[in-house]
Amino acid sequence: MGPLAGIKIIEMKGIGPGPYAGQLMADLGAEIIVVERASKPNSIASPSAMDVNSRGKKSIALDLRKPEGLETLLKLVEQADVIFEGNRPGVAERLGFGPDVCMARNPKIIYGRMTGWGQTGTLAHSAGHDMNYISLTGAAAAIGTKERPVPPLNILGDFAGGSLFLVVGILSALIEVQKSGKGQVIDAAITDGSAHLMSMFYTMSKLGAWNTNRETNMLDGGRPYYAAYETADGKHVSVGPIEPQFFAEMVQKAGMPESFIQDQNNSDKWGEIKATMVETFKSKTRDEWADIFEGSDACVAGILDFKEALEHPHNKSRETYVEINGDMQPAPAPRFSRTECAVPAAPSAEGADTKAVLADWGFDDSAIEALDQAGIFT
Repeated sequence: MGPLAGIKIIEMKGIGPGPYAGQLMADLGAEIIVVERASKPNSIASPSAMDVNSRGKKSIALDLRKPEGLETLLKLVEQADVIFEGNRPGVAERLGFGPDVCMARNPKIIYGRMTGWGQTGTLAHSAGHDMNYISLTGAAAAIGTKERPVPPLNILGDFAGGSLFLVVGILSALIEVQKSGKGQVIDAAITDGSAHLMSMFYTMSKLGAWNTNRETNMLDGGRPYYAAYETADGKHVSVGPIEPQFFAEMVQKAGMPESFIQDQNNSDKWGEIKATMVETFKSKTRDEWADIFEGSDACVAGILDFKEALEHPHNKSRETYVEINGDMQPAPAPRFSRTECAVPAAPSAEGADTKAVLADWGFDDSAIEALDQAGIFT
């Protein structure tokens, strides 16, 4: 089930953006085979029943240091539509499964490369993490308080700038290969993706609507009508009525002075408006405010933690979360009218599917037994 049903993808096990990209495509129906280095968990990247990024995938363990293990991988490549990895530049080549080798075995293969800095550039071979990558693209500098930037989890770099751009690249190449019959390499760098995500702010800057000082712009907390406010119980609400009619509704429902409506964009009045909003929202609990604003156009919502989000009526009505292996987690997204996505299967243990996958992909019993005897599965 799902629009990617029938697509075969090999994921060389990594951490962060690679596994999430694989999860996205598995959720959409692709057959994802994760190639582990060993059949027993040995790192934070190891799948388990708790690893959401491993759901819906099959796990095989191959010792690529042995010729038989590498040859097994390359035989799988011959039948795959996509292979992707997240190693530093040159590592896959040294291990024997770089793009040239894979394309020699399968000229139509799409080869995805997921890194922080990219395959080229002065930092290509340096270590780094999400916060480092978004630091070079202006994204990190734009998020935080006036005093200092704040790491926006690893959602912005790893997953938005990394995983999503890798998936877009892979899906685009899968469409193109139908016309050309030729595979290609996808160089997905988190720096490139997170820079791309900043596109709107270049436009706003040209229009004089954005500057580089945090908490002075419309979308970074610089204006009183686009910010988070503490409530009586120490929790918070998000307030974002940018449009005049929405701001007017917020003012009226919150019981603030009507004069604020005409002064929404009068910067001389923002200090007064901000102080009043701080005082007003501290007068009730988060959930009391949520009840007041729920379903209105005032653009006010209670800020929920990810566990509370499971119980929100909107999320329940849309079935935004599904139960997998006894745990609630995000459902596949987006949704399709015809090729509906199935509820993902729970993750496999590392290497649990090795023999079954090889059999499904054309290895006969004697070949599988010989590989087992050669010790390439552990």
